[in-house]
Amino acid sequence: MADMHSPTAAAPSVIRRADYRAPDWLIPDIALDFDLDPALTRVHATLSVTRNGDHERPLRLDGDGLIPLEVKVDGRILDQQQWHLDAGALIIPLSGDAHSVETLVELAPESNSKLMGLYASGGLLCTQCEAEGFRRITFFSDRPDILSRYSVRLAADKARFPILLANGDPIEQGDLDGGRHWALWNDPFPKPCYLFALVAGDLACNADRFVTMSGREVALGIWVKENDLPRTAHAMEALKNSMAWDERVYGREYDLDVFNIVAVADFNFGAMENKGLNIFNSRYILADPETATDIDYDGVEGVVAHEYFHNWSGNRVTCRDWFQLSLKEGFTVFRDQNFSADMGSHAVKRIEDVRILRAAQFQEDSGPLAHPIRPESYMEISNFYTSTIYNKGAEVIRMMALMLGAERFRAGTDLYFDRHDGQAATCEDFVAAMEEGGGIDLGQFRLWYEQAGTPHVRALLTHDPLTQSVELTLEQTIPPTPGQPVKQPMAIPLRTALFDPATGGHRGDELLMLTEAQQRFTFTDFASTPILSINRGFSAPVIVETNRSQADLAFLSARDDDPFARYEAMQQLMVNVLVGRIAGQQVDESAVVAAIRAMLTDPTLDPAFVAETIRLPSEAYLGDQMPVVDPDAIHAARDALQARIGAELEPLWRDVHAKTKANAFAISPAAKGARKLHNAALHYLVAAGAPDGPAIAFTQFGEADNMTERQAALGTLANGDSAEREAALDIFYNRYCADALTLDKWFQTQAFALHPDVADQVEALGRHKDFTLTNPNRVRALYGAFAGNQWGFHHESGKGYRLVADCIIALDKLNPQTAARLVPPLGRWKRFDQGRAAMMRAELQRILAEPGLSKDVTEQASKSLE
Repeated sequence: MADMHSPTAAAPSVIRRADYRAPDWLIPDIALDFDLDPALTRVHATLSVTRNGDHERPLRLDGDGLIPLEVKVDGRILDQQQWHLDAGALIIPLSGDAHSVETLVELAPESNSKLMGLYASGGLLCTQCEAEGFRRITFFSDRPDILSRYSVRLAADKARFPILLANGDPIEQGDLDGGRHWALWNDPFPKPCYLFALVAGDLACNADRFVTMSGREVALGIWVKENDLPRTAHAMEALKNSMAWDERVYGREYDLDVFNIVAVADFNFGAMENKGLNIFNSRYILADPETATDIDYDGVEGVVAHEYFHNWSGNRVTCRDWFQLSLKEGFTVFRDQNFSADMGSHAVKRIEDVRILRAAQFQEDSGPLAHPIRPESYMEISNFYTSTIYNKGAEVIRMMALMLGAERFRAGTDLYFDRHDGQAATCEDFVAAMEEGGGIDLGQFRLWYEQAGTPHVRALLTHDPLTQSVELTLEQTIPPTPGQPVKQPMAIPLRTALFDPATGGHRGDELLMLTEAQQRFTFTDFASTPILSINRGFSAPVIVETNRSQADLAFLSARDDDPFARYEAMQQLMVNVLVGRIAGQQVDESAVVAAIRAMLTDPTLDPAFVAETIRLPSEAYLGDQMPVVDPDAIHAARDALQARIGAELEPLWRDVHAKTKANAFAISPAAKGARKLHNAALHYLVAAGAPDGPAIAFTQFGEADNMTERQAALGTLANGDSAEREAALDIFYNRYCADALTLDKWFQTQAFALHPDVADQVEALGRHKDFTLTNPNRVRALYGAFAGNQWGFHHESGKGYRLVADCIIALDKLNPQTAARLVPPLGRWKRFDQGRAAMMRAELQRILAEPGLSKDVTEQASKSLE
């Protein structure tokens, strides 16, 4: 078979959910013996295999780039006529129902730029096996429904790799001749191979302990480079809080004697939930006020929680196949979102989560890469680690929790965990447990797993003064998506309230279930026309269109008692003004200014909530409201409104900026909220064009005792042209050039700047001595951020498209997985004018014409052209 990376490679094959077949052979136990060395590692694997069912098919063990040095069956060495390779897989014909199979392979971790399998990172040897990286370590049936007990022996040079870690609990360790040593680890819980992990290196440990609800003591360890140890305190606190929260909220107790986390610099993902040995991208472990923003602190807390929660929702109960990925990821995102809300502000967390959903998943759902949260097919599974799987998947779980209520939802999750513990389950298994445990029929609701696309709900409220009745007409439509031109009506839960404009009150929050293409709901005893508050708390991941006036929205932005609905009303008020201005209409901006003034002067409001609510919708979100995205018109309209808000409220911004300045750093919710509002005030003050604006920003930059305020000031300056801008960028670089994670912020801030020359600046930064394609964080900081900068990326010259396409082509040869994640922004060409669309298509075609293109990028680019 041709190598997929050769110029003559055939088109990648398509894997379909409908073709699932139970494994031919099971592997209940595996023993691995690693002789570790960056240049040449030897892996000896011993597998106990048992035939599954009545068949005569051979044993097929997946492999990727592996050459077997030795193959044994039941202790007997096989000659090369007794096995063969097929597309990298090892095929061994076997008679009988149970055997011991041994293989020996050699690896070169330091040459593994894909960062999948066993690779070297900053002096460490570490692994990443999800989704199909284990086949790059040893021959194995690399699928999630093969659950095995693992025994792992690691041997390495003791001076170079003094710490040897693997899954499970430590059993024994000792010294060997020649300055080497060994360690034996055992994981008693059967797990799929994607959860296998090892780490070897010179690491220091932040050690702590946690006592479970049954009284068991668990040894906790966060392993990092010695110099990074002081920056692990927040992650350890997050881990202990996560363990306690999962016991309290879900009744889930940790099951091993140790729980280890290791931070590595080079990582394709945010983190990985390997059983008992989580491996993290350093950016989600290391945090201190000098180098981490409040967003970074929240990210550390959320990702630590997410990976820990996977111990049950992903590890103890795993996926039958990769089409069920949202079974573990959607559920676990829902869990980590609620944990973070409990640790801080529920209102602000919900706003943040919905903003992410709209920015990433709604765009995905409306483009060529749209897919259901349970996809039907894929070429490369790594391409389906998407916002749809994670974030929309979480919203689907949230809707079930809302419909069931807390008590019945807990009964459903208890049943799910108890019924499927130690099994590879499906999304259908989860929904069935919710139905049985919660006593509810979710037949129609299952369409959320099957249909792609974001439902649009049109809400029309009418009032009859004679009968004093109100009729609410709801209509739902789901736009066509690739492979799904026609959709069935969904079950959509909409939290709704009707406000009396005279009193400001409402009769209560009611959950309306929209299950048909059109439904009418009638409410009585309304002498005057009420104001509709709908999709409160963002109860469903839908786009709602209403006949509410600007006056109605202004009322809700001031009076709605649901924080998200209040935020949403303010955002819609702004959107209406901006979209009208873009369309050349005469618009009244005074209502927006007045609403912001009212929020800033209301002492009862949480500063974090105020900062979120007064923030203008992003340029990308505004583009989503238009039939054809006009980046220049959007930027001009948003810039003008921002300037007016800044200028008309300038004295207030100065007052808020002064009053929210803290004397000393704290990480409490109140302190984070004050910093968020402090930075928002600075942003509007500079946007007003105040002559001293850059100087105020530069003073904040210089005097800040934390990265949150320092980077916010730098970002504000980066949007314009001033002597302060250049000085701040130079100071920041010289201060942090030796700290890779913080230097990423320097690249990212410039790439995301709303500066007319940002494309030229990104091109120059791509040649900077500190830029490298080998580190995914650095690539995401520059090119990933730039691709999310609508005005800069979509520059009419097409330079932005060329820059990103050049990066994809170069990066694909090193790390196809990271390269593929840069393709989707080019795939939105249908949303733009003909000139831009043609240039985006041309870049996609240029990518596809590249010889030896990976299947990761091939799938993304080819689908993006459809």
